[in-house]
Parts: sequence; C-alpha cells; structure tokens
Amino acid sequence: MKWHKDNNHNGIGDKIEWIDETLIGFFWRNSNLTARWALFIIFFWFGILKVFGVSPAGPLVVALVEVMFGSAVTPDSFLIWFGALEAITGILILFPRYERITFLILAFHFIATAFPLLVLPDIAWYGFAQPTLTGQYILKNLALLAIGMFLYGRLRPMSKTHSMWGEDKVIN
Repeated sequence: MKWHKDNNHNGIGDKIEWIDETLIGFFWRNSNLTARWALFIIFFWFGILKVFGVSPAGPLVVALVEVMFGSAVTPDSFLIWFGALEAITGILILFPRYERITFLILAFHFIATAFPLLVLPDIAWYGFAQPTLTGQYILKNLALLAIGMFLYGRLRPMSKTHSMWGEDKVIN
C-alpha cells in the first residue's frame, strides 16, 4: 500500500517531488548571494587578521616569504599587503560589477596559497597524502576555488554584457 500519490508513476511520491523542486528552487535563487557572502566573510576576516598581525596563518606566510623571496621582502610588510589584498578581494566579491577582476585576484590568491604545499613540505605534510593541520588549512582553499568557479560560471559572456569587468546586477 502506497502512503503517497505518485501521479508520474516514477516511484517517487508527488509530495517528495514537490519538496525537492521547492528546495532546489530556493537554493538556486539564494546560492549566488550566499556564495558571495561566504567568500566575503572568509577573505575579509582572514585578511584583516593578517593586517593586524594576529592571524594564525602568520607564521606560515612568514616562512613562505622567507623561502620564496629571501631578504628581498620583509615578511611583516608582505603579511600586511597580502592581508589587505585578501580583505579588498572579500569586499570586491560583493560587487558583481567587478567580478572578472576579482576572479583574477582570486586565481592569484589560490596559486600563492598553494605554494606551501610544494615549497614547505615539512609544514604542510606528515607524509605522502597526509596533510598536517596547516596542510588541511591550505587544501580547504579547493572549496573556496569551487565557490569562485561557481560564481564565475554564472557570468554572462563579455560579448553579451559588453563589459570587461562583470555584471551590472546580480543574476539569479
């Protein structure tokens, strides 16, 4: 005995299909804004912590700067500038008009933050495929990259917007 109507005769009850469609519609309508705010919070917050010198990632950034640039760049000034870039990127994410430039900055950020996995293996890895907590912190950027790709994938092409920067309004 069925406990639900199945007018489509597909084995899935009508009420379950309605709930599924409603949830998908809700998440699709709100995913763009939610993704933007999530990236804003992460980038702005983590960036500001670096600017004020209280980021738990500070020692990692300092170690990376020393390996990559030697004494050509002071780690403290790099940390401030990198943190400011993160905070500005977070703010730019909220403005669809600047999406293309924002995602260029994001691409640079993801490349820069992945370097410790390669050049600081003692800090990033316990052993093969065993990331340290720091390595996990870096690898979580893959999720941020996916969110960025999702947002960029929702852009209309330049041939339609006639803009190098991004959208004039948020697209649902």
